[in-house]
Amino acid sequence: MFKKKKKDTVDEQQDSQSRKSGIKIGKVAGGVIVFFLAGYLLVGSIYSLKENEYAVITTFGVPGVVEESGIHVKLPYIQRLAKVPKTINGFPIGYESETGNFVDKESFMITRDYNFVNVDFYVEYRVTDPVKYLFASEDPISILKNLTQSYIRDTIGLYDVDSVITTGKNEIQASIKEKIITRLDEEDIGIQLVNITIQDAEPPTQEVINAFKNVENAKQGKETSINRANQKRNEDIPAARAAADETVKTAQAQAEERINEAKGQTARLNELYAEYQKYPLITKQRMFYEAMEEILPTMKVIIEKSDGTTQTMLPLESFADFTAAGNGGNADGSSANDTVNTVKSDTAGGTESAESE
Repeated sequence: MFKKKKKDTVDEQQDSQSRKSGIKIGKVAGGVIVFFLAGYLLVGSIYSLKENEYAVITTFGVPGVVEESGIHVKLPYIQRLAKVPKTINGFPIGYESETGNFVDKESFMITRDYNFVNVDFYVEYRVTDPVKYLFASEDPISILKNLTQSYIRDTIGLYDVDSVITTGKNEIQASIKEKIITRLDEEDIGIQLVNITIQDAEPPTQEVINAFKNVENAKQGKETSINRANQKRNEDIPAARAAADETVKTAQAQAEERINEAKGQTARLNELYAEYQKYPLITKQRMFYEAMEEILPTMKVIIEKSDGTTQTMLPLESFADFTAAGNGGNADGSSANDTVNTVKSDTAGGTESAESE
């Protein structure tokens, strides 16, 4: 009996220890579960936002925008997070960005003059309203791409192939950009076109490509020739203007000189005329002598001999010196100077007689 009671006591103690161990294990397991659950909830409620990102927090269907970068907290399961980039993004149209090969269904177009051409573009955009970007449309990027392709084909069809490939690229880009911006403002889907650029434009065949390259080279040669001509014009025109200015200044100086000379001669003649009115005979004689002094040194003297031959003596002084050296004087014993003086006196006398008459 005693042994049976002792055995029951031992069993009770073992059961008590087992229950205590089970409780401890349950507490540990519960603590672990609570820890992991708390960690999961904590991780789900904390998020990090970069400077180039928007955060759109949706609470019971109502969105809100967080723009400030850093660590933020939200309610797990109740608030939903969506991140939207602030940076400029882009996509190609008409070619594959990885390989650079044309995508014919996007790049193959027809121009106004019914020529075919391959044209590819690169489109750049950015998000202006993250809420509208997420909720105003299902896929705003697809909408932008479809609009861009539509306006590209519409605009390319307004230009000839030469403009598309060579000279009209800037105008085409500007026209397409303006149309897309206007349409996006109407759609109001939270994105804005930043830029659209023609990456490449070329005909679909190699022969046509070579022909357009030749045209482009000819146009470049034309522009080079025009630039050279303009450069030469810019060099020659100032030189011609300088020469013209110099000629005008020289002419003005010569005119001034001649005017002054004419004024001096006029003043001299006026003085001479005043003297002539006072002493007409003396004035005439003095003028005659002055004229002879200028004429006689270069005057030709021709002597005719008795046998009909002639001899020229240049100038008169040489003849006078020759006569003085050969004969020692004239036939009447006067010197050559006397002969010259006699000629002057006779001439002057004739003038005086003419005046007296």
